[in-house]
Amino acid sequence: MNDDCILLRDFSTVCGQRFGHATLNTPQSLNALSIHMIDLLASKLEVWEGDPSIIGVLIDSSLEKAFCAGGDIQALYQAMKVTPEGVAPQQAKEFFEREYRLDYRIHTYPKPILCLGQGIVMGGGVGLMAGASHRIVTPTTRMAMPEITIGLYPDVGGSWFLRRMPGQVGLFLALTGVPLNAADACFVKLADFIIDDSSSRRLLQKIIDTCWETPDQLGNATNRERLGCLLQGMGASSIVPESPLRTHYDRINSLIGYNNLETIASRLAALAGSSDPWLATAGKNFLYGAPSSARLSWELWQKTKHFSLAEVFRIEYDVSVAATVYRDFAEGVRAMLIDKDRNPRWSHTSIGEVNEVDIANHFISRSTGPHPLSDLGKS
Repeated sequence: MNDDCILLRDFSTVCGQRFGHATLNTPQSLNALSIHMIDLLASKLEVWEGDPSIIGVLIDSSLEKAFCAGGDIQALYQAMKVTPEGVAPQQAKEFFEREYRLDYRIHTYPKPILCLGQGIVMGGGVGLMAGASHRIVTPTTRMAMPEITIGLYPDVGGSWFLRRMPGQVGLFLALTGVPLNAADACFVKLADFIIDDSSSRRLLQKIIDTCWETPDQLGNATNRERLGCLLQGMGASSIVPESPLRTHYDRINSLIGYNNLETIASRLAALAGSSDPWLATAGKNFLYGAPSSARLSWELWQKTKHFSLAEVFRIEYDVSVAATVYRDFAEGVRAMLIDKDRNPRWSHTSIGEVNEVDIANHFISRSTGPHPLSDLGKS
């Protein structure tokens, strides 16, 4: 396997302390995360965490147009196609376990992690960014959790961070997968700072020119604050588009309300005819998406309200592995990424047709013995 898929090195700062630097580097797939990339990054983060000369980590992309377009679901598709019906592929079990472990590590990393989400940030890319202590977007950032359009649901901790967005925005995004710009990302707390696309080199130099503290508990806290001040002083000088999500915030809360899914579905479907392009896109995405995905997102929204981050990753692991057993996930990937006909033949034509037993079965562990992520959240 090619280790150039993610470039791992470190660089010195003026005080002699060093920063770890991980650059996603698979241009042909817009940095879609393979299990090999996940393993390389997870292993290096562990090394950097224990290295007293490393005071923080920068994660970025070698591409201007994309940070990360998601997970390598084409590889999962191939595994699903050769696995007997009704059986979850072993590759899927390994992929989801290791991806979610990596995301959890980033969320709980003791040293500052700075993530630069330039260009396309989707699915698994959002999973990498969401847990970083300092998250940067740029005027070209286009972020989305579009899993409903491939027969899945917003995973990689989505059941945790969507729940922490203002109002009913999180459920709206889960059901529509509508894209977010830089201002949207900041509004829903998926990003902290906006800088110009051309400022990445200047950012690197500012990190190099800053004096950092020794990475112990007190030093890590001081370094987080120092990095935040550095980034706050780099605000974008170019014009940043306003947030359509913020503009339509009251409308979204009214659309979702506290009704049942069937009522919400009729309101979202009506958006497809909206004169507002952003709302129309949301409605069309919902109509295009898999009814079973909408049901899964709804059930996760109900079940995980008071879950810890570790509990969320455990339940998402079970649901994601189960999704590889049902046909909608494979069909969605086929239509969107394999044949690219954008004409998925979903198992159901409406939300009302989705079998409640099938949805319930997604939440049953297919693991023998302890849960593969049972150790998350435990010292």
